[in-house]
Amino acid sequence: MSRGTALSGARVLITGGTRGIGRLVAAGAVERGAEVTVWARNPELGAQVAEELGVTFIAVDVSDAAAVAEAARETGPIDVLVNNAGVIAGKPFVQLTEEEIRRTYEINALAPYWTTRAFLPGMIERNRGLVVSLASAAGLIGTTRMTDYSGTKHALVGFTEALRAELRAQRSAVRTLVVCPFYISTGMFDGVQTRVPWLLPILKPEDVATKTLDAIERGAAKLVLPWSVNLMPVMRVLPVPLFDAVIDLLGVNHTMDRFKGH
Repeated sequence: MSRGTALSGARVLITGGTRGIGRLVAAGAVERGAEVTVWARNPELGAQVAEELGVTFIAVDVSDAAAVAEAARETGPIDVLVNNAGVIAGKPFVQLTEEEIRRTYEINALAPYWTTRAFLPGMIERNRGLVVSLASAAGLIGTTRMTDYSGTKHALVGFTEALRAELRAQRSAVRTLVVCPFYISTGMFDGVQTRVPWLLPILKPEDVATKTLDAIERGAAKLVLPWSVNLMPVMRVLPVPLFDAVIDLLGVNHTMDRFKGH
């Protein structure tokens, strides 16, 4: 395992850091001694978070590459980038509008490219830094009502893996971390359910935030929550009909039946 990143004294940037997991990670990073900057679109909520947590807030639409580049110049060099901003429509494929599909891909898949492109060159030059991507268990397995969301999270998992390979080939000390949690009990996933909570529990946001910060400090390259989600990719060795039968038995394709979201 590679050497971790001490958060004490580190400069940390978190996208989508005004609510949910992003806000909890920001609060936890501050408690561990980090200097935290939060990016989000809502200036009123951002000002509130800045006052309550003692972080710097910059209003920016991370789907806008030019706006990201400008905000990056204002932010300055950082040690840890946390690509956390995300959206979900939670609709069957045929009900998704073109606007919803584009928005999901712009925020979940493309925005991490723009933010990483803005900060990675400086990290490489200094030969230190960490790019964290908040993906999802949906980036390891596709489920119903998630054709857009799951597609973007698969993209984020692949992006992080390829970036890790590039940095390793360059013998760079800059690292990556991808986080793949099952559903989290935040407003974003209001209404989701699980058939087998002993195996696939709905996660508490505080636990996910804490474990993400722990993974940053210990130098992990991948964090999957809960442990059982690691079995999903392994099961792909099964014939497709058998794989599908196991997933159906676990009730995975009914987890979004009562989805409400924000």
